[in-house]
Amino acid sequence: MFLIAGLGNIGTKYQHTRHNIGFDAVDLISNKYNISINREEFKGTYGEGIIADNKVMLLKPSTYMNLSGESVIEAANFFKIKNSNIIIIYDDIDLEIGRIRIRNHGSAGGHNGIKNIIANLGTDVFPRIRIGIGHPKLDIVSHVLGKFDKNERNNIEKVLETSVDVLECLINFGVEEAMNKFNGLTL
Repeated sequence: MFLIAGLGNIGTKYQHTRHNIGFDAVDLISNKYNISINREEFKGTYGEGIIADNKVMLLKPSTYMNLSGESVIEAANFFKIKNSNIIIIYDDIDLEIGRIRIRNHGSAGGHNGIKNIIANLGTDVFPRIRIGIGHPKLDIVSHVLGKFDKNERNNIEKVLETSVDVLECLINFGVEEAMNKFNGLTL
């Protein structure tokens, strides 16, 4: 079983903001695979289904970004999911819009949601799909909690579609194959 957690903040005021790109990706995945994310547990909302002949759990933590690890660890422990099958999808200000980067391990890179997941899992070894939201020109908080303009949103829609392909590749062929296929791609 795979746990796919998209990071974001709950509430309509955060909907479709740069920081909620993980939620947007999980929503798209749920629509494509007809997986309803409507069950409340593990400090989040989740649904179960099948992707690439594998059972998956799609999770949107309800803890707000900085405590995402609390939700991820509860779900992973309950379903006894090993770290190599926990895939986190989240925003990255160090990647330009239109870029995706897959990693198998590494530091939080200043991302508080990932920092909390690392603390809760007790390791930095788990697959991640980082989606570029562009570097802020001024204030980081205003940037990540802001919405994409129309042109950026069109580009992000392509990136989100590609994130589904990345996820399928990760599940079917592993992190190394996904990294080789998608890390150099600019959309």
